[in-house]
Amino acid sequence: MEKYKVTLTVEERQALDRMVSSGKAAARKLIHARILLLGDEGPAGPRRSDEEIAEMLNVGVSTIIRVRRRFVTESLESAIHPRPRPPRPDKVKIQGEAEQQLIRLACSDPPAGRCCWTLKLLADRLIALGCFPDVSRETVRQALKKTTSDHGS
Repeated sequence: MEKYKVTLTVEERQALDRMVSSGKAAARKLIHARILLLGDEGPAGPRRSDEEIAEMLNVGVSTIIRVRRRFVTESLESAIHPRPRPPRPDKVKIQGEAEQQLIRLACSDPPAGRCCWTLKLLADRLIALGCFPDVSRETVRQALKKTTSDHGS
């Protein structure tokens, strides 16, 4: 594994020190600033190891490696400011006609040799019917829970 060497300039160190001492930033930004300050291998830096920093700041070594890498390959700003999270896919996978198909299936008689439908059986049947290329039993559970939680006042 390649070790990214953090060497802060005097201006960068002062800016990070001001940010950390004021405490007026998001927690993740402050943690990233502390990681850079503690890992600084310049003349004024303490040159702490990743394991020492992880123990001092109660963060994972992978976080330290990621912050170091972003500082070296991108910039100070990039290392401090967290990247926006990727957008989540549509939360509801089963909706519309597929949801109605699932409800009809769940209300029908179970397969031969079974006393009731299981989530796994329902998921497998939806795949076999061509409603989805793949669907998990958790997705089926959430869809059924959504349909049964509304008791219709």
